[in-house]
Amino acid sequence: MAPKSLKRRSLLSFALPAAGAPAWPKAVSAVALAAATLAASPLQAADWPERPVRIVVPWPAGGLVDIVARNVAQHLSEVFKQPVLVENKLGAGGAIGADAVAKARPDGYTLLVSTTALNMNAALGTPTPFEVLRDFTPVAVAAYAPSILVVHPDLPAQSVPDLISLLKKEPGKRTFGSAGTGSPAHFAGELFGSLAGVEAIHVPYKGAPAAMIDQMGGRIDFHFANAAVALPQIQAGKVNGLAITSAKRSERLPDLPTMAEAGVPGFEADQWIGLLAPAGTPEAIVERLASETAAALARADVQATLAKSGMVVDGKSTPASFRTYIKEDHDKWTELARRAKLRPQ
Repeated sequence: MAPKSLKRRSLLSFALPAAGAPAWPKAVSAVALAAATLAASPLQAADWPERPVRIVVPWPAGGLVDIVARNVAQHLSEVFKQPVLVENKLGAGGAIGADAVAKARPDGYTLLVSTTALNMNAALGTPTPFEVLRDFTPVAVAAYAPSILVVHPDLPAQSVPDLISLLKKEPGKRTFGSAGTGSPAHFAGELFGSLAGVEAIHVPYKGAPAAMIDQMGGRIDFHFANAAVALPQIQAGKVNGLAITSAKRSERLPDLPTMAEAGVPGFEADQWIGLLAPAGTPEAIVERLASETAAALARADVQATLAKSGMVVDGKSTPASFRTYIKEDHDKWTELARRAKLRPQ
């Protein structure tokens, strides 16, 4: 880049070779092209979006991530006057959909709504062709999805202290379920074991519903079920909720203590659900997406829908704060995986 002290004529004489002079060296051409691209970005951002926007959700339709994506997409579509389409692209624990976005052009037309699973896969050592903070630009956290520690009503431990006591009496004999190796429920169970000083056998299932079915049948002793799955079964009396994994109590279950209140200090294992863009997306587009995501989350209808599914709306997240949070979250789960010697299956 030319020094600020250069006058306009100096800049022109540098940029334009005289008649008959040799062509620009490749390095100068590359610099000029990069400068032209950067100069065009604000104009492109001002015109964006001029065509439909695609939000990739690497999880099934109807799940928590999908619910968040579709509610945000509806608001964005209304504001942008362009279709904002949600595409469920499944496979490899969310990695296939995420990789498609990581490789997309960073022009604001392909976005990702994903979860803590991005960090948990990395913590587990699962091979992926992308790195979260290298290949994505964080936009905003939309919501947090807490889990509930549930047990069968017949288990001889109907409080967190009693469960800890039972597990210490029978180390390595009791079981806890999860939606699969590396899932939020798996990491929550390992965090519980680490902080409470207890051991239990991990039983991975192919999805949260399968784990809940065996929990209701008493075939596993406990597990951390996401609130959307746990609440109906708690209300039906098929399982008992002992504590919630968030830092604060749930408004829907005000009598249910947090894990910290129940005797496990430092325990917090919410699943974040957030919007990301490919790395290199123009800052103006990222900022506009963050602003409109916050506006979507401020809507009463969106808040009611997410709350019904057991989620807690954020609404105050920024690209910078989300980036910091992802880094802290990554470090937390990576350290836990190291201590517990967790490996992908």
